[in-house]
Parts: sequence; structure tokens; C-alpha cells
Amino acid sequence: MDELTDKPNKIKKIRPETLEFIILYNQLRGKAFNGNAQLAAELGFNSASSITEIIKSRQNIDPDKFNLFKEKCKLFIDGKINTEYSVNAAPVKAIEGIPMFDIIATASGVEVYSDINDAHSVGRMNFPGIEDCDFALPVWGHSMYPYLENGCWVALKVIHDKKILPGEVYYIEWGDYRMYKRLLASDNADEVIAHSDNTTEIVGSQLKYAPLLLR
Repeated sequence: MDELTDKPNKIKKIRPETLEFIILYNQLRGKAFNGNAQLAAELGFNSASSITEIIKSRQNIDPDKFNLFKEKCKLFIDGKINTEYSVNAAPVKAIEGIPMFDIIATASGVEVYSDINDAHSVGRMNFPGIEDCDFALPVWGHSMYPYLENGCWVALKVIHDKKILPGEVYYIEWGDYRMYKRLLASDNADEVIAHSDNTTEIVGSQLKYAPLLLR
């Protein structure tokens, strides 16, 4: 749901530790770690996309994180752990795509909360560019039209540091509700404004989808 911005394809100077990290990453993926999300968590990155940026040579790895990576993967790097499958081992197939949950996440904030942990995935979403997302939910309601249409699916990524970009659309859990809203800055630093894009529907003399003040 983040705004797209142009990024340079490559960094100007790739440091030696970054090159070594990329080589080891390709050798150890699926052995010492399963994917970018797991590796990012073990190295203390806020997002799996940080690993992607390094692997694509868009940013250098911090030397301390590289040393931590080598420490955690030392046994694999030294060859003391061999995770190659034997000829008799059953093949393991990775499940691709992010899980889709048919739990109502409204655009208007009128549906009762339902815990996603109590639900079962109804499928997998797999499109280029959403590999780092955590799950997908459908949209119900018209308050975010035309940005989000009723019935569409949205790929979501959990924000662990709780930092938001004012003006962007977020899926939020507030009180007993799940909803999609465009979050705007408030005059009060402890508050945000949950804004609805659909400002054309009027009930009486008031907006049908009025802004909400979240504390």
C-alpha cells in the first residue's frame, strides 16, 4: 500500500562484505534459513525488504549485521552441517505466495472484529512485488472508493515499528473493528485522522463516510 518511488538500480560502490554476503546468501538460502523474512528477523532488520535491497545491490550491508550473519551461519559456512537431501529423502515443496484470509476488513469500519489467527487460509496470492507481504484480506464497503473497490483483495505487510507515512492507505485494527483508511496527521501528536477517500456520498447534509479520530 506504500507509494511507489523511483529507486536507483545499483549503488555506486558495493563494499566487499556486501559481495560476500550476496554469495553466501545464494549458497545458504534454503539451508541455513528459509527466506528473507526469517533472515531479516534474525539479523535485526525491520523488514524483509532490507534483505532484498542488499541482494539486488541497491544498498550495502552494515558490517555488524554481516558479522552477525556469518556467526549465525558459521556451521553451514564451515561445512559442519550438510542439509543436502539424501536420495531416499522425500522432496519438500515450498508453499509459494502469501496466505489469503476471507475475513471481512471493511472500508467503512462497521463490521465486528474477527481474529485472523482463528481462520484458515482460503488460498495463496502470488504476484511480482508482493513477496515480502504477510497476508491478504478482501475489502468490503465503499468508503475508500475509487482507491479500493468493494470485493478486491489487498496484500498487507505488518508494520512492527508502528511508523506510518501520513497520506498513505493502511489496514488498521482499532477497538473492535478492522478497516482500511488513509491516515493523516493531526494537530495533536497523539492522534491520527482516519480519512475516507469516498467524499461523494452524503446522508442528509453530512458525509456518509466521515473521518475518524484515532488516539
